[in-house]
Amino acid sequence: MTILILGGQGNLGTQLTKAFSVDFETVSWDRDDLDVLDFPLLIKKITELKPSLVINTVAYNAVDKCEDKKEYEIALKLNAELPAVLAELTRKLGVVLIHYSSDYVFNGTEDKKEFIESDTPNPINKYGESKFAGEREVLKQAERGLGYYLIRTSKLFGPKGLSPSAKPSFFDIMLNLAQTKKDLTVVSEELSCFTYTPDLAEATKRLWEIEAPFGIYHLVNENPCTWHEAAIELFRLKKLAVNMRPVRSENLLRAARRPKFSVLKNLKIKKMRNFQEALREYLYD
Repeated sequence: MTILILGGQGNLGTQLTKAFSVDFETVSWDRDDLDVLDFPLLIKKITELKPSLVINTVAYNAVDKCEDKKEYEIALKLNAELPAVLAELTRKLGVVLIHYSSDYVFNGTEDKKEFIESDTPNPINKYGESKFAGEREVLKQAERGLGYYLIRTSKLFGPKGLSPSAKPSFFDIMLNLAQTKKDLTVVSEELSCFTYTPDLAEATKRLWEIEAPFGIYHLVNENPCTWHEAAIELFRLKKLAVNMRPVRSENLLRAARRPKFSVLKNLKIKKMRNFQEALREYLYD
């Protein structure tokens, strides 16, 4: 049994490779191994490999850049066209597909702060639109028999991936800024769930191992919070005295709107631990 991980050296892909390789033959492809947008080559290589499971972590996630027309075209290629190709191919091959989506497919309000797996997405920015488009492509093939796990998650943090292009997490950025700035400005809105990549990788593996029913799953660490609340917890754990000024989302010069509430509720599978415990592990273990 072979497991194929696309984007295998990114922040999540690195942790998935680590988790799955303990018990399965795991093949990890990243941009140095294959251009995933060369669809004929991608189809050829996956067909030759004959994996039992394909895990796609490749995504365009520059939320503000995505508002630009040309950048949005790139986002659609990675977030919608790639999942479409993978979903059709894995269906034809009889292979299970795991694909990741985002809390940004939802538009939260004061009246609707939390979302369950069956809620209908309604994104408010181009990034969310591109991720929702990818979801629809996977579900389209599911109607034709694709075995799939569509995993929505949010606010990833954890060890930096092996790829040189792997991005630092919010907590890494905050710690770096605290070394050079006396005062920090942090958004006090956008309530959602932080997710520790090693926990997400293990939860993903568990879905596969227990042969959970195919469908949509919300996998996040428990205890939703705002960016500002998370930063307070970070500096508390690090025992750092940092002056922070809370700011509203609309007071920041950002191209893309963000949902003020996008808490993903997990109603279908074992819940993950709270993010505070995971953050402590990340900082000290």
